[in-house]
Amino acid sequence: MLVYFFLPQKAKNYWALLVSILFYAWGAPNFLYVVLTTSIIDFYLVQSIYRAQEQQRRKFFLFSSLLLNIGLLAYFKYANFFIENVNALLHSIGVEQLAWTTVALPIGISFFTFQTITYAVEVYRKEHEPFRRPDHYLLYKLIFPHAIAGPIIRFKSVASQVVSRQETSDDRLIGLFRFSLGLAKKVLIANVLAKQADLYMGGDLQALNTSEAWVGILAYTFQIYYDFSGYSDMAIGLARMMGFRFPENFDSPYSSKSITEFWRRWHITLGAFMRDFLYIPLGGNKVKHRWRLYLNLWLVFLISGLWHGASWNFVLWGAFHGIFLILDRLFLLNLLSKVPKMFSTTFTFFIVAMAWVLFRIDGWKNAKLFYYQLFDFKNFKYIELNQSFLYIFFFALCFSFIGRTNYLLEKTAFLTQEDYHLKSMGALALTIFSLIFLLLSVTFLSASELNPFIYYRF
Repeated sequence: MLVYFFLPQKAKNYWALLVSILFYAWGAPNFLYVVLTTSIIDFYLVQSIYRAQEQQRRKFFLFSSLLLNIGLLAYFKYANFFIENVNALLHSIGVEQLAWTTVALPIGISFFTFQTITYAVEVYRKEHEPFRRPDHYLLYKLIFPHAIAGPIIRFKSVASQVVSRQETSDDRLIGLFRFSLGLAKKVLIANVLAKQADLYMGGDLQALNTSEAWVGILAYTFQIYYDFSGYSDMAIGLARMMGFRFPENFDSPYSSKSITEFWRRWHITLGAFMRDFLYIPLGGNKVKHRWRLYLNLWLVFLISGLWHGASWNFVLWGAFHGIFLILDRLFLLNLLSKVPKMFSTTFTFFIVAMAWVLFRIDGWKNAKLFYYQLFDFKNFKYIELNQSFLYIFFFALCFSFIGRTNYLLEKTAFLTQEDYHLKSMGALALTIFSLIFLLLSVTFLSASELNPFIYYRF
């Protein structure tokens, strides 16, 4: 970042691309050549889409691009899952199982695939012309802040920024604060909650009592929020320091009053992608029959669940949310609008937390056992939690219901005030908080084991 700030404007993109390639190579060196090779092929395929005059040729090149990228995703992410299920079926009927060498899952492959799909489809729809140079396309796809775990960046929203941008001192300051805040959310909150979640959801479920089960699921509910929103904050902050404006990915989701509203606030870029590239092409809200609309909703969330991981528990998680989205359309939205906000928010939070059980625990039998322990109140026992966990958990609970961090940063007056002293005081406050968050996070990391981000594996 320091080198980037001091480079001339013409050299910044080359430096950003170089360090982005090195960043990805650090985590997945064996997959780097696949990413670079397929990206170059995809660049020229999309160029062909743009230049082709005949509609059939345009469709052919689009299909080729989609086949290339979705094919890679299917092989690397779902081949093991498919073979495992086929072998389970063969074993059940007494047939010899298929021999198979396990395929390693490259980090960030789902996010790469979505990047390339948005690029090809938006050019096909003539929403934006493609990049003229392959290095611009590689930078769009590989830029290190969001390459591993999002947010999902739509091509047309950053196309002009990739080619030309200019970061300001305010961008650098806001970006530094946003990055520091995201790191603190991950290290100081998510990691602490992870220990409790792993203790009660990753061990012997049969030995759990009711209170331990509730501590486990509540800890995981806030862990996954602070883990993923923390990463999104870091990505948005680093990009902002470089002059990029990435979209928001979270908007206080646990304060939602319905599951429909929850999905407008949770992983916003994924929801927008699924809506624009899957739900609407299936007919969206304009289908003739209501049953078709409900089927489309459910199908979209089944696919969304499978996108999160090649396992049946993710499919069940997607189906669970899909059912409640259908119920929202049938009667729940109307019902929840007539009750106090506290009740609708609590009900929605409860449904989301129950869904996280399916997300966290592999296997329906294990998930069913955990649900039983949650509601077996005859088995309730008081458990003593350490003081640091209680403090962090209380802080997490309160912070989840505060407005968007982005709103506070963008709308706070001191960044736009003409009063020099007021703006200077605000800038000093942001700097101090950034340094405090960084110092605390680095100190905590140096004294503990580093937990990987949950969404790295997606």
